[in-house]
Amino acid sequence: MKKLLFAMIVFALVSTSGLAHQASPVGLWKSIDDNTSKAKALIRITESDGELKGRIENLFQEKNEEANPKCTKCDGAYKDQPVIGMMVLSGMKQDGEDYSSGQILDPDNGKIYSCKLTLLDGGKKLKVRGYIGIRWLGRTEIWLREE
Repeated sequence: MKKLLFAMIVFALVSTSGLAHQASPVGLWKSIDDNTSKAKALIRITESDGELKGRIENLFQEKNEEANPKCTKCDGAYKDQPVIGMMVLSGMKQDGEDYSSGQILDPDNGKIYSCKLTLLDGGKKLKVRGYIGIRWLGRTEIWLREE
């Protein structure tokens, strides 16, 4: 009986750790424009030393738009850099079920915002909230998991 109980506890722990891994923002995400509802980019989120970072891997450009535009509205090290390959999400750390304390860059306007990430729908969607100062002064996009 004790062996059966021990086996059940081990199975529960292994199953729970697998679920926790699935519920991570690490992976490839399709960003959806909150104004047009069109796909904007593919962003790969990675984790290193407990910090999440996100880099643009691809843009969904219209035929009349440049395939890999430069961030002309950005300042500093981002100024005039290609958008594809750009680190747009940095410093995100887990805060309970959310991720915060980091920032997100919007290459369309060159501005950097504080950011909060929240996984939705069992990890299939990511709520990305960019804001200045207080969280209710900002905008939200929903990103869809690609892998």
